[in-house]
Amino acid sequence: MVKNNALKLVTILVFLAAAGLIVVLFFLPPDFFHPRGKVQRQTRVVIPHELSEAGLYESSIERMAYEDGMNAKIALNDGELLVSVLNYDFDRDQQDEQILAYRNLLEPESLIYITYADYDNLSGGYKRIWDAPTLATRPGTISLYTQDMIGNRSICVLLSGMNGAGEHTLTIFRKNDPSPRAQSGDNAEENPLFTRIAGLQIDGSISVREEERTQAYQMGVSGGHSFNIAAYGRDYDSSNIMDQIEIIYTYDPIRDHYEQSRSTRLPGSQIEQRRVRELLSGNPREFEAFVEGLWYYVSPQGTVDNRQYIYFDPGGRDLIFYGEETQQVFVWQNSGATRYGIYISSQNISVTTLRRFIDIELESLESIKVKVFEDVRLKIGVSASWDGSYRKAGTFAGKPAATDLPIVSHLDALYDGSIGRLRFSREGIYELQTGDSVKRGSYTFFRLDDREFLELRPENNGSPARETYLVESEPPENEAGGVPDRRQNLNLIRVQLSVKGILEAHEAAISLTLLTEDPGSAEE
Repeated sequence: MVKNNALKLVTILVFLAAAGLIVVLFFLPPDFFHPRGKVQRQTRVVIPHELSEAGLYESSIERMAYEDGMNAKIALNDGELLVSVLNYDFDRDQQDEQILAYRNLLEPESLIYITYADYDNLSGGYKRIWDAPTLATRPGTISLYTQDMIGNRSICVLLSGMNGAGEHTLTIFRKNDPSPRAQSGDNAEENPLFTRIAGLQIDGSISVREEERTQAYQMGVSGGHSFNIAAYGRDYDSSNIMDQIEIIYTYDPIRDHYEQSRSTRLPGSQIEQRRVRELLSGNPREFEAFVEGLWYYVSPQGTVDNRQYIYFDPGGRDLIFYGEETQQVFVWQNSGATRYGIYISSQNISVTTLRRFIDIELESLESIKVKVFEDVRLKIGVSASWDGSYRKAGTFAGKPAATDLPIVSHLDALYDGSIGRLRFSREGIYELQTGDSVKRGSYTFFRLDDREFLELRPENNGSPARETYLVESEPPENEAGGVPDRRQNLNLIRVQLSVKGILEAHEAAISLTLLTEDPGSAEE
């Protein structure tokens, strides 16, 4: 009897304790278990990114840094498409403001505009303050950066690019001195936030002539001289298409604007005019085919420097710069025909925040003139100057021997070997199946110094950017003396191509055997 009473008492006490705990939890504040000041970890939804013209990313940190740099802090209006973003501390208040370049799709001309966004303490967010149009219209050619053009430490915003007529444009806005004046209202038009000091467009090229300023300027003691602007266009008074006019613009402090100061006629090379018209027809693919290959730098004295060269690969959409024993690979993003050649925008394959714009002009049928514009928003210490004349390498003076067989760049064949089964498709795509894993990418066969090579470019899955092999193959016996439509047994030797020649990787050769049951033709 006593045990039953004790059991009932324990049951009642447990029930009362549970009920009391429920009441206490009900009246506790919501953040009792998550005190303020502590970061709560939440489930993060990861959305896979597709590979696009924005470039290749070596790490997730680099991807986030790039996307943060292209993140607009304000919302654009309907029809406005973001082109470029520039973060800069214009007010020296330890907080970056933003310059956004955008195009308005609702306008027939689709001009590139820029807008200024500053942090508003009242609203606790960024506010759109000022807008202005530029002369550029083609988003893929836009370069947006800041520079002290005048020398009085007033920050200028420069936007260079091309318009629909294939002309180079440069629009420069000077940031006015900060003052208590209202940035909106009645005084906004009388005291604008920015003043346009240059708006140039020409059918040649435009460049800022930077000159070294004094040490006093570098130390902030005194001002410096203003930079001039050089523009090059066609001399329409001459019958030679290659003749140009150089126009120099200097800053006029009284008018607060860049004015033309002088012009000079520059005689061009006397090239066969019909071929020139073909190359400068306005079709960028025509000029891309012309510049394809290796070009060596030519000094002002006319000597060839094989320690600095540029390799153009329009088919693979690659640009390779080699100088000072450093190789830089850029993704060929966009091409635009100019009056004298082509304008290329590219992006570094390793440092994706580094962009490079290349203006190429025809100098002769064996030489070109190159001007390279770095994205000045990122300084990485690359000191090599790429501006100057380049001469095409490997100009063939004779006819090929009768025994030389042409190289077919793409095959339609299946091979088996120690690395697995390697399939080449007619579209330039390969698949390597090793067990249960399959690797894909693009490929091409090419010839260099009478030797055949194979280049494999795996997809962006952590593999190297490219793999190059020396190819040793045998043509089919029934087609000896003709053009083989597919190669028989292949021996692939891993190599590296450089200005020092062909360097072997000292790896075991890969033997591949053609599977004859795979039908198809190797010739495109």
